Amino acid sequence: MKQRPSILIGLTLLSICFAVNPYSSYAQKKTLSELQQGFVDLRFGMFIHYNIPTYQNEDWADPEASAAIFDPKKLNCDQWAKAAKSANMTYGCLTTKHHSGFAIWNTKTTDYSVMSSPLKRDVVKEFTDAFRADGLKVMLYYSILDTHHKLRPNSITPAHIKMVKAQLTELLTNYGEIGAIIIDGWDAPWSRISYDEIPFEEIYTLIKSIQPNCLVMDLNAAKYPAEALFYTDIKSYEQNAGQHISKESNRLPAMSCLPLNNSWFWKSSFPNEPVRKPSSMVNDNIIPLNEALCNFMLNVAPNRDGLLDDNALAALKEIGDTWSNKGPVAKLPVYDAPIISTNLVKKRPSNSSWGYDSNIMDFANDDNFGSSWVSNPIVKQPWLEVSLDKEMHFNTIVVTENKPNIKKYRLEYYQKGVWKPILSGENSSRVKVHRFPSVQGSKVRITIDGSDKIASLAEFGVYQEKR
Repeated sequence: MKQRPSILIGLTLLSICFAVNPYSSYAQKKTLSELQQGFVDLRFGMFIHYNIPTYQNEDWADPEASAAIFDPKKLNCDQWAKAAKSANMTYGCLTTKHHSGFAIWNTKTTDYSVMSSPLKRDVVKEFTDAFRADGLKVMLYYSILDTHHKLRPNSITPAHIKMVKAQLTELLTNYGEIGAIIIDGWDAPWSRISYDEIPFEEIYTLIKSIQPNCLVMDLNAAKYPAEALFYTDIKSYEQNAGQHISKESNRLPAMSCLPLNNSWFWKSSFPNEPVRKPSSMVNDNIIPLNEALCNFMLNVAPNRDGLLDDNALAALKEIGDTWSNKGPVAKLPVYDAPIISTNLVKKRPSNSSWGYDSNIMDFANDDNFGSSWVSNPIVKQPWLEVSLDKEMHFNTIVVTENKPNIKKYRLEYYQKGVWKPILSGENSSRVKVHRFPSVQGSKVRITIDGSDKIASLAEFGVYQEKR
């Protein structure tokens, strides 16, 4: 049958679009909730810390270390993949760049990479190819903090932002389907690089524009509350840093990670030291975490030859002999979509009804969830207001308490000399997320009409989300 020219043109355009970006809107795009469910359904995967720190006996490498020390003689990503399969893992995640800025892929953004090392091979490509060949999904870790390229607190330049975008674009364009980008060193208490200096929403939007089905996971549980998704698609906990999920109360899609040894990158002592007990990995981590809607990621560190040590291989085999993947976990409950936009009132001027001198109003928008504005108990209807830079549009307000306490409240905005209502709320949860049609004002106010104890606010956020 003769095809119409319009159909041929359409098919040609479709094939061109797919060739340029196979993860474009023409591909099967999933909803965020489907992707989150799919991630926790994976249950158990391998974190692989392998980068220039492997060759320095430190988790944080010298940022000026020569690329010449990255010299594995027997690098074999297929060995890693088969070890993951032996433990009944479903995916792997590789450290493409750690905090010292060494890239282990064929990047055009810097000479400080594996292509300048004696290896001169693209480790990310070998990893993704090997894991896919064994039926495993692939994810990539990427550090925002980059001490070699001086991407660090108080030193961020437009060139740094351009480099981050270019590196992520390479990783998401050249290596097939990536299930998640796990980001580290961003808005953490120790890295001190804010989501404004490296703009989170821009980076998040870039990732989704290249691969809509790629989850964005930021390791930020040290700062942000466990009850909501702030700047991440998956709530992520690093056990070695003291971050532990509540197995009893968690209602969010989550990931918890832990190294099989006592640190993330390989150390010369590893081959002769006991690893964590496989029985503990199964009974204290995989099983209870999966029951709490949490995926467990166990780090296994390759040695300087680029191979996993015998004791690590034996432990993974024992885990696989003990535990089998039963498939999907329980259905995730309904929860609020992630907050990804800039807080318009962060550290802006604020005012309130009578509060305690040591817990005054500016603690409510100081970008610190560990501090709070606390009302004086004499005040029957305490209020707090925050000022925008000017009259601005906003469509989201997030109210966070130190502990659940406030039950009833009103939100208002100040427009041209008049306070106008946004909504009246009754919400007993610790984090109260409110999304509404965009309004424009110069100030925002919360009035608290009911609370179990003295009213207090840990953080009050105002956002203009792109919808």
